[in-house]
Amino acid sequence: MNADDDPERQIARIAAAVGDTARSRMLYSLMSGHARTATELALVAGVTPATASAHLNRLKSEQLIRVVAQGKHRYYSLDNERVADVLESLTVLAGRSRHDFVPNTPDHLRAARTCYDHLAGTLGVSLHDGLFALKWLARDVPDGDDYAMTRKGEAGLAALGVDIQAARQKRRRLAFACLDWSERRPHVGGAIGAALLHVALKKKWVAPERETRAIRVTALGRRELASRLGVSVVDG
Repeated sequence: MNADDDPERQIARIAAAVGDTARSRMLYSLMSGHARTATELALVAGVTPATASAHLNRLKSEQLIRVVAQGKHRYYSLDNERVADVLESLTVLAGRSRHDFVPNTPDHLRAARTCYDHLAGTLGVSLHDGLFALKWLARDVPDGDDYAMTRKGEAGLAALGVDIQAARQKRRRLAFACLDWSERRPHVGGAIGAALLHVALKKKWVAPERETRAIRVTALGRRELASRLGVSVVDG
């Protein structure tokens, strides 16, 4: 057996990665499920950007975190739910609570907006979660970023007015996790995300605000989103 494959060595290596105070602070700041930039994690850990980079590389090499490049930014999050479960167990053992992520995005943009050609903000993230709760979308592979439509999802989306065939024929990803920059959780990107925004605009569930990416959810939209997709919208 290769020494690197020795379970005891692997456990010790992961424990050492988690056991460093700066790295531990980084990991626990990601427990809310919201991704953070290296700059934010450096502030959380109280270290310089260069030191933060070294720590993040260590955590990534141990498969404790993952990184997603979006535009000019790189966002870090826990690698999977198993990492979160272990950290949660350590939190219980230590008798501590974890801190929540508090975004500083302007309210009108955070509530609902467009991200290129799909829905984003609190509304977009809620829609993403609703589609998974309904089992209309599923991950192509465990912990992957690409989504597949289920048979139930094809029927449900078609009933909403989404042209499934046209979405599949687009020269782009069908559906994927697009990290929301205000919520730091995914909303639905790709052809399906664009089709859903098109349907919402066409049915007047949402209306664009002038000279901004913010959108307003109409009274009709609040009713339809709640009844059809289980998505509750507080502000509109």
